[in-house]
Order: sequence, then C-alpha cells, then structure tokens
Amino acid sequence: MTEKIYFGTYTKRISEGIYSLDLNLETKQLGNLQLVAKEANPTYLSFDEENHLYTVGATDTRGGIAAFDANFKLLNHVVEEGAPLCYVAVDEKRNLVYGANYHKGEILVYRKLSDGRIELSDKVPRSGHGPHENQTSSHVHFADLTPDNYLVACDLGTDSVTTYDIKEGKLVEIANFQATAGSGARHIVFHPRNKIAYLFCELDSTIEVLVYDGRGDFELLQKISTIPETHTTFNGGAAIRISNDGEFVYASNRGHNSIAVFSTDLIGLLTLVDYTSTEGEIPRDFNFNVTEDFLIVANQDSDNVTLFERDSKTGELILRQKDVFLPEGLCVLPH
Repeated sequence: MTEKIYFGTYTKRISEGIYSLDLNLETKQLGNLQLVAKEANPTYLSFDEENHLYTVGATDTRGGIAAFDANFKLLNHVVEEGAPLCYVAVDEKRNLVYGANYHKGEILVYRKLSDGRIELSDKVPRSGHGPHENQTSSHVHFADLTPDNYLVACDLGTDSVTTYDIKEGKLVEIANFQATAGSGARHIVFHPRNKIAYLFCELDSTIEVLVYDGRGDFELLQKISTIPETHTTFNGGAAIRISNDGEFVYASNRGHNSIAVFSTDLIGLLTLVDYTSTEGEIPRDFNFNVTEDFLIVANQDSDNVTLFERDSKTGELILRQKDVFLPEGLCVLPH
C-alpha cells in the first residue's frame, strides 16, 4: 500500500514547482519523485475536499496564490505586485481560502468559485514592529482556523496572535494575544481535547503553551525551548505539528537541524522526549503521513527528504531513509 506525499518548494535553484513522492507503507520507503505542477516558488500547499490544490503562486514580478484542479491543471492566479504568500489554508464550511503574506504583513481571504477558481474577498494589512532585528515591520506567517472556527493569524513581526470572526468573507478582529517580546510568533497548533494551543516562536526557538478559552482568548501557561542549551549558534524555529491523539508535539529547528519531540501531560504541558537529527540542512517543514506511523521531513538547503517511523507510544522517531532527493523542499503535505 502506498500514500502520496506532496511537496512545495522554492524554485530559486533547480526546482520547477510542486512534486510528489510515493510512501510505501510495507517497505517503509519513499520513492518515485514526480513533478506534478510547474509553479514559481509554491512554498505552501493546501487541498480542499474536491481535490483542488491551492498554493503560494507567482507570475513574473507579481505574487499571491494559485489554484489547480484535481489533475494539477492551473485554474487561475490571484496576484499583485510584490512578494507572494507564505501560508495557505482552506475553509470548507465557508467556501473560503486564507493566505498569509510575510513580506507585506497582510492577511488575505479568497472566495472559492464553483469550478475551483478563486477571487479576492478581503485583505487586512497589519502594522507594527518588535525589538528583534527581523521585526522592523509586520510579518504575518500563519492564517488558519481555530477549533471553534475563527481565523487566527500569527504575526512574527509584532509577536502577536490575532483572532478574527469571519462574516461573509470579511474579517472582523475580536481578540489579540501578545507573545513574549522578540520571540517571533510563527505557527500555532491546537490540542484535540484540551483547551490548549502551542505557539512556535521562530526567533527565540521556543514553544509557548497557551490556554485557549475560545473567541481568541489566550493565556500563557508554559514556555519551553526547542533547542539544547549547548546550541549557541543560529537557530530558527520552523514547523510545529501535534499528533491526532494529542500525546506528542513535534517542532523543527533550522540551524540545529533537528526535530524536537515533546510529550504532553493531562493538562497539555510539554516535556522534552528527544532531539532527532533531520539528516539534512534547514528543515523548513515536516508532516505525518495519513496514518501517523511515519514523519516526513523536507530539508530545504540539502535537497533531501528524510523519512522516520514514529513510535506512537513513546513519540520517538526511528530513521528509515535520509537520501531521498527533493529540490529545495519546503512544504510537506500527505493527501
């Protein structure tokens, strides 16, 4: 039995766009690299229930988002002058697609049309800055749904987590949480049972464990590092994932080039299990396969994918492959 794993990439050197690999669940191997769609710097991917693919996209000097049909045929771009998005998410209930633009400091809302194409519905520019040298302006890095179906945006430039209600494709701000100054709020995931969220902060390589009471109300409960004290050179936090059972949280470190594995207790607090080398350089993203028996890491600068088998009882990662070629890999998406 095989699963398809899709990858978004940069196209700055040798990549041509969006790729797939086959994961053989019996042999525990990845293979059969295929280019499924040509696109400029498709750095994040999201499928809807009808198998439309929405991805970061660009045309010439214009950046934004692209829509593809189930056969990976381009449907349309929605772009404007400047940098493209860095994150894309689908809202099936409202028939919307959300985007985050890091360089422009914007949150975008797109309406899905009947054929899968999209059109701009709302744009929310943000402002502000933080104390770190990488925080001279707003840098929205994440825009996705909370468990109670509000939109939450992480702004690395202002250390903020802002929640919005969504009314007919328009955003209405309802709450704002300020993370530790200079931490660089990047991505957030939610516990499947407890009222807990895990905010990964890129600039100080920490996870802030937050109580989430709904409608955007967060409260800091714990702050824990994702790198060992002995690592004193550069590190940038990247991706964070939580297992479906809520027992384990995983976070990738660019610089330390590792996956930090944490267990959760009854209320959701984190305890370090292990650091596991990604066997490559700059692990921008990683993800579970559909069954969560495996974890797949894309190492951006070393052009390789690493495959781990996951122990569902301990959370630990067992290396199965480390030399699978993938050019400039960023986003990892099973489908």
